[in-house]
Amino acid sequence: MEKEAKFDLNEELKKCKTIADLTGKDGLFKKLLKQMIEGALEGEMESHLGYIKSSPQGHLSGNSRNGYNSKKVKSNAGEIDLEVPRDRKASFEPQLVKKRQVDIREFDDKIISMYAKGMTTRDIQDHIEEIYGVSLSASGVSNIVQKVQQIAIEWQNRDLQAIYAVVYFDAVHYKVREDGKVVSKAAYVALGIDIEGKKDILGIWIGEAEGAKFWLRVITELQNRKVEDLLIACVDGLKGLPEAIESIFPKTDVQLCIVHMIRNSIKYIPNKQSREFITDLKSVYTAITEEQGRSHLAELEEKWGKKYPLSVQSWVKNWGRVSTLFCYPEAVRRMIYTTNAVESLHRQFRKVTKNRSVFPSDDALLRMLYLAARDITKKWTMPRWNWQEIISHLSLHYEDRVTKKLGM
Repeated sequence: MEKEAKFDLNEELKKCKTIADLTGKDGLFKKLLKQMIEGALEGEMESHLGYIKSSPQGHLSGNSRNGYNSKKVKSNAGEIDLEVPRDRKASFEPQLVKKRQVDIREFDDKIISMYAKGMTTRDIQDHIEEIYGVSLSASGVSNIVQKVQQIAIEWQNRDLQAIYAVVYFDAVHYKVREDGKVVSKAAYVALGIDIEGKKDILGIWIGEAEGAKFWLRVITELQNRKVEDLLIACVDGLKGLPEAIESIFPKTDVQLCIVHMIRNSIKYIPNKQSREFITDLKSVYTAITEEQGRSHLAELEEKWGKKYPLSVQSWVKNWGRVSTLFCYPEAVRRMIYTTNAVESLHRQFRKVTKNRSVFPSDDALLRMLYLAARDITKKWTMPRWNWQEIISHLSLHYEDRVTKKLGM
């Protein structure tokens, strides 16, 4: 029999309207897995015969292609109908999916990971040949990697939930090759906590520099992806971000990361005076009420402001976004006091990317971070906070904005 025509990925992506269209019984992942495996089998056949398909080298070689055999195998994406190439001498022994092998559920996770981890084409070819003894063409690997890129873009543009209790924004930096030069770029990450207490990565954006226009585009994108409300946004001094959030979601309370504020302050204080300064500063952000915190800030400014203005003025200037936490009880304060939740995610990203000093493109970086995010989020459970207590406080503070979404 002749092999059926390959599906058009762009056309298939247009048909995907839900997660089930991607990962369901007859979803795109299943079709993509089928194409990847069949591409690998074609590579095995080329290696077996010693020449590529339709090459003049095949003339009078003593063996040639002889169509395909159909075969059903079980995979994590469901049952797949494979078309396995055959040769006239029937001497071809496929290694990826052996002749009598009907279950590839352990194999398909490995092969997808190898194709999609952001490895170079040569690394992928060498890795597969070393483990499975199969030779894949560079163009075949590149095509498959590009398909993963398109799936990552679909993930980046998926619809989100209507409301998030807390969203953390932060950046992690990488080296990326651009126009023949190596430049430093940031991967800006938004990590959301929904009103059930579940974490989700809302998006990853690659850029060289932040600013009001950049963040306005990001926040508008979240709105276009069906986000209607953010209760609290925790940010790490990212330029233009608070203003962008407040312009699109004017009811959102913005909290600057206290830990980063502290770090930025003490770097301007001499070591011999740092302990005394930190003690005075602590009285500001650990105050019981905003009034008490403002009073301690005035004392801090009077004592240290003239000598070390850079260490104090950031607190005075940003007090409106520093003091947000005073509106909440201790349980909520612990949650929004710092952007540690997203920084923990960044540490996991670095474990995955530690072997890549430079990424060949923005797409390669996004691809690897998407795949890392996919694996990381599979392990997530409820947050360590006492969510029942937190959501009770938030429902009282934000009233109908929360209760309406909870159906109360």
